[in-house]
Amino acid sequence: MYFFLGNLSCLEILLTSVIIPKMLSDFLSRQHTISFAACITQFYFYFFLGASEFLLLAVMSVDHYLAICHPLRYPLLMSGAVCIRVALACWVGGLVPVLGPTVAVALLPFCKQGAVVQHFFCDSGPLLRLACTNTKKLEETDFVLASLVIVSSLLITAVSYGLIVLAVLSIPSASGRQKAFSTCTSHLIVVTLFYRSAIFLYVRPSQSGSVDTNWAVTVITTFVTPLLNPFIYALRNEQVKESLKDMFRKVVADFLMNLLLDNCLNEKAVR
Repeated sequence: MYFFLGNLSCLEILLTSVIIPKMLSDFLSRQHTISFAACITQFYFYFFLGASEFLLLAVMSVDHYLAICHPLRYPLLMSGAVCIRVALACWVGGLVPVLGPTVAVALLPFCKQGAVVQHFFCDSGPLLRLACTNTKKLEETDFVLASLVIVSSLLITAVSYGLIVLAVLSIPSASGRQKAFSTCTSHLIVVTLFYRSAIFLYVRPSQSGSVDTNWAVTVITTFVTPLLNPFIYALRNEQVKESLKDMFRKVVADFLMNLLLDNCLNEKAVR
């Protein structure tokens, strides 16, 4: 379970690194330019890492199902070698399907040199909007690939959690049910955040005609979700909770001590 969580963290670090450094550089230098090669590279890695993350989220849901519904067989079913092979399959599963659409976008004829991408990174919709040719077939291909990756992984996640719910409801003790559900809460929150925005953005036949409305939703996918994920997973850990409580108590105690010392010094100064 923690092995897949480490892979998810690595994917999200890489995903944000593809977009945020360039965006911050543009804001600081006020030179909002990107070369064509860098734009295509950003396009490829964004979709490659995103597709791998969807596959990994589906694998994590199956991992939760096996841990809850088959706890005695779990060490055998999800051994170290199996986990490595499954994680590698997720990375390769995102790497290969995105290669074809990336090459197709790179070979498109664009209307003019120095065209303006109406976005804060090289997303598929803004790039297709700049093409001087009919991109309907390419948009349909993107739609099919996005549907296969996103909808299929969502279906696996839904089936896994459906089986988990049925298994948990059969547990006689309330504490056992609560413990089982608490194991899945963090993953469910992440899945909900990630899938809602991704389905709105990419599981539709046309992407080039709605660039403006996509901007706010893309921010959720690229900034908000990766930012919230460490807090979502960490706050489910009791040790992290205790550490945060201790840190909060220490900060409050230091603040009150400094305030008390300032009052004492002010009283002495007045006398």
